[in-house]
Amino acid sequence: MAEPRTAAFVRHDQLPPSPPPAAETGVIKWLRENLFSSVLNSVLTLAALYCIYALLSGFLPWFFNGVWDAESVRDCNEQMGENRGGCFAAIEATWRQMVFGIYPNDIYWRPVTAFVLLWVAFAPVLFQAVPRKLLYFTLLYPFLAYWLVWGGTVLIPVLALLGLVVGYVVYSRLVDQSFAMGFLGGVLAAAIFWWLSGFITSNAGDVLALREVATRNIGGFMLNMILGVVCVSLSLPLGIVLALGRQSSMPIIKWICVIFIEFVRGVPLITLLFVANVVLAYFLPPGTNFDLILRVIIMITMFAGAYIAEVIRGGLAALPRGQYEAADSLGLDYAQSMRLIILPQALKISIPGIVNVAVGLFKDTTLVSVISMFDLVGIIRGPILASTEWNGVYWEVFGFAACLFFIICYGISQYSQWLERQLATDRR
Repeated sequence: MAEPRTAAFVRHDQLPPSPPPAAETGVIKWLRENLFSSVLNSVLTLAALYCIYALLSGFLPWFFNGVWDAESVRDCNEQMGENRGGCFAAIEATWRQMVFGIYPNDIYWRPVTAFVLLWVAFAPVLFQAVPRKLLYFTLLYPFLAYWLVWGGTVLIPVLALLGLVVGYVVYSRLVDQSFAMGFLGGVLAAAIFWWLSGFITSNAGDVLALREVATRNIGGFMLNMILGVVCVSLSLPLGIVLALGRQSSMPIIKWICVIFIEFVRGVPLITLLFVANVVLAYFLPPGTNFDLILRVIIMITMFAGAYIAEVIRGGLAALPRGQYEAADSLGLDYAQSMRLIILPQALKISIPGIVNVAVGLFKDTTLVSVISMFDLVGIIRGPILASTEWNGVYWEVFGFAACLFFIICYGISQYSQWLERQLATDRR
């Protein structure tokens, strides 16, 4: 007869873990939590899937049935037959016009070189890991890019650079007495130097001269890039000055900045472009040759500077009063406190707004087509669609233009988000 068990059963080895339910892992879990978490979300998901299907069912056949090698839109239609597709041969035939305008074909290397060097010049400004010595090249790049794109003698950009150096030297000598005296002295010294340099360039001949390219030949997406890069680069310091001037305790400076900001923000950009194209010539001396691109750059910079000034003013207002008091307690003067304490924090807060203005400004450069400047949109609406070969090809060429703008604007947006993460020291 077996003895009765007096102790409970004890397992000496651990049971293997059971797999999680199928609805709590992998793709099924992701779908349930993100797309079908409720009845409303399920309905919206199904509606979105239907919209995507409807778009792709129309776009994919049009894209894959497209013709990439044809001489004209009539040739495209003959090759497609009864199939419905895009005439992408128009992009292959006209992409040089859309990118470079009517820039001479044999010197495309000059704007391409300037475009490549642009990223080298921007690298030390955009990324902290890049050696700081490259900032010297960043300062030289605007003059080098002008010489490459417009051509002419190298003395013009060199003397322009020397004029800025002379102005800075005079400013540094007089700024200890007062900022106003240093600023006015620097501007006057640079203006006198540039006036005297006009006699040098007119009598020096062609020194290291490249073939000159007229402004009317600069167009396409290259013109949009020139206007976007130059105007954004100039409008940011202008916006900082206007924002600080609007908060100044000096009534004259404050009201000048207030009137300028409110007037420019209350006027459409297209009106300012018409002023730059037509009205501004009436205020210049007879015979004055004021380049149209320069006039447009001035107007667009003023327009963007006014909006950036309000964005930065919002960043300044978001800072607590203690930051200003901390700067005063350290014995810093106004310029030092703004440069070292206030503006770095205000600009960090203002990054999303500044990027929004920059992206909008870059897209608004297409408005120059209404004043007969052949930017990307002007080239498409003018020489390309007006030609008999590609008349009626709209979706293809405008889609190519949209892709170019999307690449630049999306890149700016992604960089701004990366910069915000790098500067988010308060969250670490």
